[in-house]
Amino acid sequence: MTFRKSIIGGCVVAALAIGVAACGSSGSSSTSGGSSGAKTVDVYSSLPLQGASKDQTGAMVQGMKLALSQAKNKAGNVSVKYTSLDDSTAQAGTWDPQQTASDARKAAQDKAAVAYLGEFNSGASVISVPILNQVGLAQISPANTYVGLTTSEPGSIKGEPQKYYPTGVRTYARIVPRDSIQAAALITQMKNDGCTKIAVANDKETYGAGLASLLEIKAKALGANIVSNTPIQKDAPNFRSYAQKIKGEGADCFIFSGVTANGAIQINKDVAAALPTAKLYGPDGTCESGFTNPSKKGIPASIGKRFKCTVATLNLNSYPGGRDFLKAFQAKYGNSQPDPYAIYGYEGMKLVLDTIKAAGPAGTTKDGFLKQLFKTKDRKSVLGTYSIDKNGDTSLTASGLYTVGKAGNPSFAATIKATGGA
Repeated sequence: MTFRKSIIGGCVVAALAIGVAACGSSGSSSTSGGSSGAKTVDVYSSLPLQGASKDQTGAMVQGMKLALSQAKNKAGNVSVKYTSLDDSTAQAGTWDPQQTASDARKAAQDKAAVAYLGEFNSGASVISVPILNQVGLAQISPANTYVGLTTSEPGSIKGEPQKYYPTGVRTYARIVPRDSIQAAALITQMKNDGCTKIAVANDKETYGAGLASLLEIKAKALGANIVSNTPIQKDAPNFRSYAQKIKGEGADCFIFSGVTANGAIQINKDVAAALPTAKLYGPDGTCESGFTNPSKKGIPASIGKRFKCTVATLNLNSYPGGRDFLKAFQAKYGNSQPDPYAIYGYEGMKLVLDTIKAAGPAGTTKDGFLKQLFKTKDRKSVLGTYSIDKNGDTSLTASGLYTVGKAGNPSFAATIKATGGA
């Protein structure tokens, strides 16, 4: 999730320049990571561990560590060394382009590295994918949904996704469905809820602006009415004038297309005040406790009663893998209701470990791991059974509808049966 058209090109060029200059030496102390005889491999994650998204990303890291601890830090007979990197800064309070590039360079320089779990924000992956692609390092995102990272379908911009893969070989995969699917789910839900005039605001970044465009496309296809799609200044002190604008448009439903850190809480407060009967919605970028929980400076409980959001995660108690995960998570961390994204961190690391094992001796090399990753077919996981296609996309398509539970956190409500999702 995050960045946008006016600055994507410059950052990619900068990232490529940084990557080319950075990929000549190894910064790892692991054993012979570049050869098939390696006994230890390195795995990195890069997520914004500071700011408004830290609850989501912290849960992801916990999920990754849980998977590793269950495997006793091994993939078959190969030891796995995991390093958690932070692509945010305290000053920004969210992901930072320079820090993201630094994380990617660190992993790219490590000859023992076979996998990189990240990014959380799609705009960050716009920067890291080309750097990692130049050294053939596999990247698995547990959160990115922007369509242009993998396809040229509607919602992408010119030159995508080819410009992110300078070698011509795909090195990026994701285990969450892309936004063409999420947009269809959101529009389907809003139609089912009786929305007649939908106002959309977006945070102008890769994820938010891209999803907003897809919401317009899906609304047209599904017969819903979006009255406006407005880019907002994420650090504005308030959005009262915007709220009055959409009140004048007769909006009865509102959705902020973006992430919590980019003004999501304030704009929902202002819209809720101006439109006291309007229904409020959010995508996976705000479907987290940092947005929904008043005790974490999220939206007030009175607004939470009007809010619904979507995440690709379904009811974990409905299938054995999910129940086992919840039991294990509670046993390790004392939390029986983790953030919905915890399971994506868990599955991301499980996929890494299983890919190393499945590749045999070749799994300790970048090339061997990458080839095996793209052979992922009918994988039975805690998320359900899925495959990874040639573009790096998951075959999972279902979306979960979440409301705000009594404790203030997202609570699974239903599975959305969307139409026109792909």
